[in-house]
Amino acid sequence: MNGEANLLTLLQNMRPELQDGEFVFCSLEPAVASELCLSPIGQFLEEEGLTLILAKDESDAKGLDFTFPCRKITLKVHSSLEAIGFLAVVTEKLAKHGISVNAISAYFHDHLFVPTEKAEHAMRVLSDVVEQSHL
Repeated sequence: MNGEANLLTLLQNMRPELQDGEFVFCSLEPAVASELCLSPIGQFLEEEGLTLILAKDESDAKGLDFTFPCRKITLKVHSSLEAIGFLAVVTEKLAKHGISVNAISAYFHDHLFVPTEKAEHAMRVLSDVVEQSHL
């Protein structure tokens, strides 16, 4: 099942959804991470260690060092992994409002991790992007 690749269609149909909970980014040695029986919502293996995106509550409970307390916004449109410019437009609009973002593309949707204190502002910006794409 292929996702949508047309930029205008993606912008017009994305439905930003602010997910419950707060998340953080951690880096651990892979062996340590497997011993801790964690439940990350995302992970990526880098030379320096295993990056995990965890619920902040889980990180706190395990006493892990973390960075970037954030909220997750899911762009509810099935975007193609080969779509050109979608995240560029979205992240540029957020940047113009001083909102940093860590974007992750998964099979069906793109997910934006934004600073906790800027999540509501980010949602307003994203709603404006959808509105402006209909003009």
